[in-house]
Amino acid sequence: MAEKRLLVVGAHSADFVWRTAGVIAKFVAQGGEAQVVALSYGERGESGVLWEEPGQTEEKVKQIRHREAEAAAAHLGANLTAFDLGDYPLRVTEEATDKLAELMRDFAPTVVLTHPDTDPFNPDHPEAFRMTQRARLMTSGAGVESGFRTAPPSEFLVFEPHQPELCGFVPSVFVDITSVFAQKQAAMAEMKAQQYLQSYYAERAGHRGNHARKVTGAKDIREAEAFMRIVPNVAESL
Repeated sequence: MAEKRLLVVGAHSADFVWRTAGVIAKFVAQGGEAQVVALSYGERGESGVLWEEPGQTEEKVKQIRHREAEAAAAHLGANLTAFDLGDYPLRVTEEATDKLAELMRDFAPTVVLTHPDTDPFNPDHPEAFRMTQRARLMTSGAGVESGFRTAPPSEFLVFEPHQPELCGFVPSVFVDITSVFAQKQAAMAEMKAQQYLQSYYAERAGHRGNHARKVTGAKDIREAEAFMRIVPNVAESL
């Protein structure tokens, strides 16, 4: 198992592509291992184009969304696990939370990424945050020896939402994805049910690249992705 392990938990099967595909690709390129969990397929609320097809069914939409997400994950070098909990609303159960916690114990991620805890336009995203946060706490315990199987505490960050200013999202980390931006574009192109988002998130990567250049003075940064830390990181020095 790789020393660095990234776990990305999305409410819907395409969320990881828009928000963190660049980081996933770069993480893997640097020798890490990446696991993506899609809590639902977004079959009801995020697959409008697919529902235009005559005779469409929910099961067919799920199958299409699964194929799209698998193909996108393959471009990034990540593994995909689908929980199929349903969307709009995402119905989080104790059993599903236990399942995610068990996955965390097995995978022992060093970094966990998910949605912010607030989204006035999407009811599923905050549910995904709460489920991920709870599962992570159940996995690590109180950071000491426990009477159940644990994994070491991970870094915990949220990725950028569609409307950051309305979701309490204030970036504390920018990641330069210039070297892997072509992989992000390839992954986004697989999500044919939501083609309208491809140009939006390509432009967003350019915006964040501009911000990263201003922070660092590194003129070679063209694209970046933004994240906000939920728990502090620990460093040997500043």
